Amino acid sequence: MNTILLVEDDETLNKNITFALETEGYSVTAVSTAAAAILNAADADLIILDVTLPDGNGVDLCRRIRKTIQTPIIFLTSCDDEADIVRGLDSGGDDYITKPFRLRELFSRIRANLRRVPDVPEIELTAVEQKLLSYLMLNREQYLTREQILEYLWDSKGIFVNDNTLSVNISRLREKLSKTAGCGRIVTKRGMGYKWTEQTDS
Repeated sequence: MNTILLVEDDETLNKNITFALETEGYSVTAVSTAAAAILNAADADLIILDVTLPDGNGVDLCRRIRKTIQTPIIFLTSCDDEADIVRGLDSGGDDYITKPFRLRELFSRIRANLRRVPDVPEIELTAVEQKLLSYLMLNREQYLTREQILEYLWDSKGIFVNDNTLSVNISRLREKLSKTAGCGRIVTKRGMGYKWTEQTDS
């Protein structure tokens, strides 16, 4: 089940969209502030983001999220000027829908953006290994520092990885991936970190 982070400060609209998404089979984390969005962004498979928020601007929030994760972001906002749309997409947004909107269109855009999210290979992984691999694959061909990975893996739900166990988890993950032909691999570069690649050579 895909998890969608809905960032919308209109309480009624927030509840209505949440209900509609859950009816479609999605798991929804609904928040109304930029601060809450930052706390939940790492656990989402897709983010629906309003531009006007009580504690910040959705465009600035999108830029901040993009510094660490590549989760698809769909702007859903009443800001419909061409300049607003360009700013939203240039900030790292993947799609832009203006209010009022049709639910069927929103669902279609969600499905289209989720299709580009890579699937984790079907091998037996621990919770930490699965989260680590998903993060690397979402940022494919981009080096992630140990600090970025540790920050992503830190979780209030009980998942904790320190610097030493990160090396152990990467080693175990590489071993499991080596038994799955053609699924890609993790590359290490001193001073830069780790990246996921589907290329056969470094």
